Amino acid sequence: MTKLYYRYGAMNCGKSTALLQVDYNYRERGMNTLIIKPKHDSKGDDEVVSRLAVQRRADILAAERDDLYSLIDAWNRQKGPIHCVLVDEAQFLTTAQADQLFKVAVLRQIPVICYGLRTDFQLNGFKGSARLLLLAHSIEELKTICKCGRKAVANGRKVDGRFVFEGAQLAIDGKDNVTYESLCAQCYYQFKGQADMR
Repeated sequence: MTKLYYRYGAMNCGKSTALLQVDYNYRERGMNTLIIKPKHDSKGDDEVVSRLAVQRRADILAAERDDLYSLIDAWNRQKGPIHCVLVDEAQFLTTAQADQLFKVAVLRQIPVICYGLRTDFQLNGFKGSARLLLLAHSIEELKTICKCGRKAVANGRKVDGRFVFEGAQLAIDGKDNVTYESLCAQCYYQFKGQADMR
């Protein structure tokens, strides 16, 4: 049985690098992959970009109203066969799109591997990741560390170099002076306490 996989982790844990490695492995063996990236993720424009300076153009930039099941089905008929669907920044998918990817794995027998965040900078869930955590046949945490050495579980947002804990859920790393830092829970609350006192 083919599966829907969700591989999640804090920022800088290597999600995009892992996706590009899986893509390379399939293509090296003469198999076809289909890479999907939500349009919300404007970092790298139409490319999946790794912090290791590896990149590859996404095949589909998915808008919120796009039916991924139909798009993948059409791609498979016209340019297939697809041996694996890879999704970067899957937290930005809609609930319906997560359901559509589940259907691709189950009904079309194409493995779907999604990479994304579990929570935002306020420790709130994303629609896409919340649904994937419920539907995925296989869930794997990709790990990274905080600067203190503990396991990172949170995504600290910085604006102009200072941690912030309020604002819109969507802010892209590297745009509008926004950066992110992977934090353990202890450091997250330490920086949040300092920000609350400002």
